[in-house]
Parts: sequence; structure tokens; C-alpha cells
Amino acid sequence: MMEKNAKAKKLLYFGLDPDEYTRISECESAKKIWDALRVAHEGTNQVKQSIIELLMRRYEPFEMGDKEMVMEIYTCFTHITNELISLGKSFTTEKLVRKILRFLPQSWEAKATAVQEAKGRQNLLGLAYWQSSDL
Repeated sequence: MMEKNAKAKKLLYFGLDPDEYTRISECESAKKIWDALRVAHEGTNQVKQSIIELLMRRYEPFEMGDKEMVMEIYTCFTHITNELISLGKSFTTEKLVRKILRFLPQSWEAKATAVQEAKGRQNLLGLAYWQSSDL
């Protein structure tokens, strides 16, 4: 068991830059090294929950202004949802599509209705096509 721990510590040491090494140099086991690195990079569960709450405050009221481009707002929305997903928050594709359809401005109502009624409503490429055809 001690040999496995020594090998794991050695692998962890070689994968770290000098700043990271000083952070974990006092750790006695590979498990303690791993835990210290995880907390340093992911934060504690409390920090993680706080970040999720902040991102959800941006996600929930998300809207698109009349002068904003669909791809710009979609990119921003995707950034928020990807951060949430990386922190363990899960969304169904249908839920994300419905959210996108809700934040489209009034001028997009007919297009949003068409997407909702289409069988392939998980395909958002149609929105990008519509935006480019509106130019």
C-alpha cells in the first residue's frame, strides 16, 4: 500500500508547476494531495454552491433585447449553462430549448412557435439560419 501511495504522489508531483507543488508539499498521502488540489481548483462544496447560485441568478431572468443578435445571445446563454453543467447542475435539452424560445423577443414569436411545433425542436440550427436570413 505504501508503494502505491509513493507512486501516486510521484505522479502528482511531476504534473505540478512550482506554485502548485508548494501548495501540497506538506501533504503526507496522495489522497491528501488530491483533496488539496481539488479544493484549490474547484473550491469547497459551499463555494461551489455559491457559484451555482450566482450563475442561476443570471440564467433564470435571461432575456434577449430587440437589437441583440441571436448568435450573440445564444453564445452568452451557452456559456452560462456550460459553467453550470461543469459544476454539476443538469438540464435536459428540452428545458434549454424551451428557455431559449422564451427569451426570444416578440418579433421572433412566429419563428419560435414554428420551432415549438416542429418535431425536431431540439435542433437549434434553425434559429441560426433564421437569424442569418433576416439580415
